[in-house]
Amino acid sequence: MSKTARRPAAPIAGTQPGLVVAGFGRHVLVETDSGERVICHPRGKKSQAVVGDRIRWLPSEDEGTIEKIEERSNLFYRQDEMRTKSFAANLDQVLILIAAEPEFSESQLTRALIAAEAESITPVIALNKRDLTEPFGRAWAKLAPYRAMGYRMLSLAIKPKTANDTQTSSQAAELQELIELLRGKKTLVLGPSGAGKSSLTNLLVPDARVLTAEISQALNSGKHTTTSTTLYWVNTGDGNTRGTALIDSPGFQEFGLHHIDPMRLAGYMPDFRIHAQDCKFYNCTHLHEPGCGVISEVKSVDHPSSISASRYRLYSELFAELSQTRY
Repeated sequence: MSKTARRPAAPIAGTQPGLVVAGFGRHVLVETDSGERVICHPRGKKSQAVVGDRIRWLPSEDEGTIEKIEERSNLFYRQDEMRTKSFAANLDQVLILIAAEPEFSESQLTRALIAAEAESITPVIALNKRDLTEPFGRAWAKLAPYRAMGYRMLSLAIKPKTANDTQTSSQAAELQELIELLRGKKTLVLGPSGAGKSSLTNLLVPDARVLTAEISQALNSGKHTTTSTTLYWVNTGDGNTRGTALIDSPGFQEFGLHHIDPMRLAGYMPDFRIHAQDCKFYNCTHLHEPGCGVISEVKSVDHPSSISASRYRLYSELFAELSQTRY
């Protein structure tokens, strides 16, 4: 039988296209192509839709029902023993925001980078609180291996905005660099509590607090609501009011990677990946095998190793953790 090209599925009768811009429990807020916003819910008990999803929804009175989630290009999520937490879908990049103080966790940073690599999403690392000279210097030095790996890195000094604030030339330059990085893309801002995510959102989206209040009011119908993840349109000054999206997510203390196969772990770590190609055995774990390109690089004496001791320790710990959950 000859193969024929598959035609795109016809839209479900009566449905409209929409973009999920906020979520709370099983309810989501959907933005239509004309910019209107409507609360939608799934037909079942649990919603599979996440912020960034393109959906087909069916109007019903003043709300709507999700009929279909369009195919995703990617889904950024974390998974531990108890549950899976999806952040957002169809992303262009993930901005991992960490701070000079309190000291950031290299384990959390590594896990977020691996999750992004696994979904082929471009990660960007931003170190905040540049104004704290000594802590920032220590943190910037700690990030040296990640710069060597080729990750894009920004330095920021974001503070909660006050009426008397005046921008220095360096702050203005940083902000412009950030806007250029975001322009025309859907970017998830990820990071631990206290890193400055809210201040960053309020800086780029002056009406963010108002918009969040409106979303909460729309979603809760008089009851207390905490919106977990929210998409904001950023005005980049090019006249396209819906071309650049910033997705704010709640802070986290743990970042599970139970969805990652431990044997694929090295392939998601750039400093490991290049040397794993030199391993004698195709199924090398890079922990004890003879002829391992990674171990050879870690133990090199004729040149400084491109795999830091802390990175190799993190890899070993992650491999053991993921092996326990899978086997």
